[in-house]
Amino acid sequence: MLGMAKSLIDILNVEMTVFLTAAMPIVEVRGAIPLGVSLGMSPLHAAIVSLAGSMLPVPFILLTIRPIFNYLRKTKAFKKLVSHLTDKSINNNGHRIQKYGAWGLLIFVAIPLPGTGVWSGSLAAALLDMRLKWAFPSILVGNIIATVIITSLSYGIINVLI
Repeated sequence: MLGMAKSLIDILNVEMTVFLTAAMPIVEVRGAIPLGVSLGMSPLHAAIVSLAGSMLPVPFILLTIRPIFNYLRKTKAFKKLVSHLTDKSINNNGHRIQKYGAWGLLIFVAIPLPGTGVWSGSLAAALLDMRLKWAFPSILVGNIIATVIITSLSYGIINVLI
């Protein structure tokens, strides 16, 4: 019984590590899937856990980042940082997302390159005042596409299904 409990804890530790890694900015599914496989997970299992973990911060960013930024903009210590993040997000990503709406956001999140992903997409959607009912599904579908792309490129379609 003790051995079975230890095995369960080991499995949950690996899953939690992959889940939390995927929730980190920049890393997201791009780093969490290979990490999960290197820790002994199947590519499909790592992809599912990574997808779930990377979606964790999305509702918090969409719902809270504007009030947080508005508050921090009033402080001397964070005013420049918030302005920099806001300008960078809007200037680098905003025009495409604004022009194409939910489809633009979906494509932006789906492209697995540095500077794209759920964190950047969520921030841009929130700063552009995109409605949650359009932003969240776009980010989710884009993230699913990115997960499939990363898993396919890293491990091949055939290996994922085995």
